[in-house]
Amino acid sequence: MKTILILHTGGTIAMSQNEDGGVAPSSANPLDTFKNPFIGKLNLITEDVFNLPSPHIGPAEMLILEKRILQAASEDVDGVVVTHGTDTLEETAYFLDLTVPNDFPVVVTGAMRSANEIGSDGLHNFQTAIQTAASDEAKNKGVLVVMNDEIHTARYVTKTHTTNVATFRTPTFGPIGLVTKNRVLFYEQLLLNDYHPIDHVVNHVYLIKAYAGMDPEMLEFMDNEKTNGIVIEALGAGNLPPSVLPALKKLLARKIPIVLVSRCFNGIAQEVYSYNGGGIQLSNLGITFCHGLNGQKARIKLLVGLSANLSTTELTDFLSDAVS
Repeated sequence: MKTILILHTGGTIAMSQNEDGGVAPSSANPLDTFKNPFIGKLNLITEDVFNLPSPHIGPAEMLILEKRILQAASEDVDGVVVTHGTDTLEETAYFLDLTVPNDFPVVVTGAMRSANEIGSDGLHNFQTAIQTAASDEAKNKGVLVVMNDEIHTARYVTKTHTTNVATFRTPTFGPIGLVTKNRVLFYEQLLLNDYHPIDHVVNHVYLIKAYAGMDPEMLEFMDNEKTNGIVIEALGAGNLPPSVLPALKKLLARKIPIVLVSRCFNGIAQEVYSYNGGGIQLSNLGITFCHGLNGQKARIKLLVGLSANLSTTELTDFLSDAVS
């Protein structure tokens, strides 16, 4: 009989409406009322790691989860389910995807409706996440996000709607599997690469978004010894207004890694245009193009690469590799 470790971290899936009508954490986790349908089939071990709204979760908390999962991978545990708030769920999931073994099933899930709401999705998502983590086919898929009966890769999934229960989508590629009442079905295999377990996280890794007529001041504020890295969500295929070029050159002269993705919902950043501020010029300056990730995921990847003490060349390869 398989053993699944469940790590609760808080979020809407663990919240209820309070006396004032707002949704907030409480001392009683609604998931504790879960009537285990897997009795005699799975051994479930539950640990309450945090009870935090997901905007309160950052790299320090993600590192705690990574260490607990790495410990579980060396114990008699067959898979892990992490329950998490949805606002930063994709970032935690991707952090774990980069730092825990690819062949150890880890599934992250959450809820869009609190336990007191009509049509609450928390218990159902919880059950399907457990099903997925226990599936033999969940191995070698990387960290997975299971919501609304769909299985997505942590690498590409993103939250697309503020309240809809079908908010988690994978632009361009779609889900890699589905969860039915009695089965877990996978239709695609994710390309995998090395993972980088880390024992600390660096700070001062920033994410900014480009816009028409972009001012250089934000980049100028980052021109200091504390800045460890910068991710820019650039325009279109990977372009920036020429007004920011002098500030970028100063940052690059400091050997600060600058990573570029597109702010577009679909597609990848690539070196296409040769005008002033175009992708070809930015690449020639030494900016790294991160292919296929959104801004928040690219920031997590840069943070993990820096925390793993990768060399300049290793970091560039790690960030520009579309399948890692």
